Amino acid sequence: MRSSLLSKSTLPHVALVTGGAKRLGRQIALDLARAGWDVAIHYSTSKSEAESTAAEVTQLGRRACLIAGDLANEAAVNTLINECSQSLGEPSCLVNNASLFAYDDAATFSFGALHKHMAINAAAAIALTRNLYQLRAKSQLPYSQPAVAINLLDQKLINPNPDFLSYTLSKAALLEATRLLAQALAPHVRVVGLGPGITMVSGDQTTDGFSQAHQKTPLGRSSTPADIGAAVVYLASAHAITGTTLYVDGGQHLQPSERDIMFLT
Repeated sequence: MRSSLLSKSTLPHVALVTGGAKRLGRQIALDLARAGWDVAIHYSTSKSEAESTAAEVTQLGRRACLIAGDLANEAAVNTLINECSQSLGEPSCLVNNASLFAYDDAATFSFGALHKHMAINAAAAIALTRNLYQLRAKSQLPYSQPAVAINLLDQKLINPNPDFLSYTLSKAALLEATRLLAQALAPHVRVVGLGPGITMVSGDQTTDGFSQAHQKTPLGRSSTPADIGAAVVYLASAHAITGTTLYVDGGQHLQPSERDIMFLT
């Protein structure tokens, strides 16, 4: 059996990061590599950016692989965990970072917009977490700790406003799934949420507008990519944490707003 050939000190230390090619996903991939993780970088269309991030991971002394897949396609989603296992070894950490963030509101809502947001932002993350559980439950490796799925959420889930309606509904579904899956998949998999505040320029937001928005928190600053990367690294090894969400936003969730902050700056 494989368990007789591997000590706990030589077990795979592998993370799969969806949307790991650029922006926040890139930061997470690199911070995990700095913390000693080999990283599978999932991407949809950003192949060149994924290759660049993989090169940076290897420069940090860790292994990397690229995995392409459309998260709106259920069949494609269901191959990702196995592809990671074949390339780097069984993953112990899944970061559900990839997200669709497109504007709609009550007036412009459509079935299609909600369906696409739900597929990418909620259903894909749930399926990947389920697949991680199935892999871990049948693994013959002598793991001493559960695997972990970290779901990237949003501070607006406890500070709601009606902007980005379909996006918000999909993240609310993933928030509840975080609790439910933590119950259903224990003890093999921990499931935790991470709620950033305004972290990077989005859409047609100006640099000046972002700077103003970033300062509108009780701490005078919201989250940076480095803050989120550090939080992922912490949650990846915080073996007693499951079924809860960590908000990393400078206290942004404590200040109610009738509109999304990007429209107020």
